[in-house]
Amino acid sequence: MRTSTDYLASLADGRRVIVDGRPVEDVATHPAFAPIARTVGELFDLAADPAHGMQVADPVTGSPVNRLFLAPRSAEDLHAWRSSAQVWADHTNGWVGRSPDHVGAFVAAFAAHPEAFADERGLADNVAAFQRRVIENDLYVSYAIIPPQVSRATTAHAWDGDFIQVGVTQEREDGIVVRGAQMLATGGAVADEILVSCIKPLTAEDADFAISFTVPVAAEGLKLYCRRPYATGATSEFDYPLTSRYDETDALLVFDDVFIPWRDVFVYKDVPGLRRQFFDTGAHVLGNFQAQIRFATKLRFLAGIARKVAAVNGVDRFPGVVEKLGELASLVSVVESALHAAQFTAAADEQGLFRPGAQSLYAAMGLQAELHPRVVGILRELVGGGVLQVPSSVAELENPDTAEDMERYVSSPGISSAERVQLFKLAWDAIGSEFAGRHQSYELFYSGAPFVVKGYAFRNYDYDRPVAAVDEFLASYGVSELPTLQEVAL
Repeated sequence: MRTSTDYLASLADGRRVIVDGRPVEDVATHPAFAPIARTVGELFDLAADPAHGMQVADPVTGSPVNRLFLAPRSAEDLHAWRSSAQVWADHTNGWVGRSPDHVGAFVAAFAAHPEAFADERGLADNVAAFQRRVIENDLYVSYAIIPPQVSRATTAHAWDGDFIQVGVTQEREDGIVVRGAQMLATGGAVADEILVSCIKPLTAEDADFAISFTVPVAAEGLKLYCRRPYATGATSEFDYPLTSRYDETDALLVFDDVFIPWRDVFVYKDVPGLRRQFFDTGAHVLGNFQAQIRFATKLRFLAGIARKVAAVNGVDRFPGVVEKLGELASLVSVVESALHAAQFTAAADEQGLFRPGAQSLYAAMGLQAELHPRVVGILRELVGGGVLQVPSSVAELENPDTAEDMERYVSSPGISSAERVQLFKLAWDAIGSEFAGRHQSYELFYSGAPFVVKGYAFRNYDYDRPVAAVDEFLASYGVSELPTLQEVAL
């Protein structure tokens, strides 16, 4: 199986990643990308070590492969799949939103439902073949499935200018040529390939943009314009412990007449096909099962910071603080419980994919935009001004001229100055740094705008039962049977 050495070496493939107006020569060594590339490499090392239980025999070859790239086919499979996803989530403490298992889950579900891609070109075979490449090569696939925010009032066909959203400009015997842009390729700069599609509803007039395909990051004509990296501003791991490890780069993909061979095309000028690939296949459920495993892990980590801060400050027995810590425990448990329920209510679909229970899963997703800000807000209340009154850098703890002042004035009973500063630097990186600000927005819109995500919860909740209960209750009495006001008075 792939290791970090293999993965990091593969990034030197000539990909065109743009930062500060200039192409990056080698993302594996560039300060903006080297930290997250190292972290992803560590994930591959974990999977390659049998001790972590992430391997399973490939049903085709019999060789050991990463079970996260295979579709679960039973309750036992889903349990093992969740446990494997938890290994990776624990390693990143939930701060890496687009680890290889996220889109890997989508691809596994795609391949479990080839009928959703069937057409005269044999695109269903392309999906199955791509999953084999992911499995056999341990590919890290990211995705870009949102159009540029040119206009939210109209769709691509109505925008001024040709092919702002990525679309087909030419059909050839050996493939298609695409032009335009797509976002938001989180982790795209350090991925192997990117799944490019559109989850936003399109109209019949948008057929040229109703496509789904995979593309190597190093493809000729593809450019990745990354947002401002935060890792480059991390002065040290001590001062920015999260930024210096987990700063994923979000990127706008720009396609300058990029050739895509037919083997890499999944959906072609098929507006209904875009929706089928995500929802009929179970990909959206399985991929977001991984996402909520990651989210629960992150919330637990934030709660852990809060609990430790309260203990260090000696306030963890104050009734008001206990109330806040209890609220944190409740909020985190909501997501954890939804995951348990989704796993408990999972069932095999008609193609044998063992899907997590959608009602419970989408319930947690529907609250994500409220839960994350509230958890961060409670942590902010508990740390108070402590995150502001810390030394500018670790140098003040190391310099003999300043270390004595730090030890005397920036400390707490039972722990050293360095330990207190380390904890509060971590808290700041979780709630107040640029990295933290990005994560706040990221979690708010992780699966789309809140009204979209709550729409998933609405459509997957069994409203028939409560409405039937209300109807039954209403039918148990009638107007003629109600007492008059005079009778009530008597």
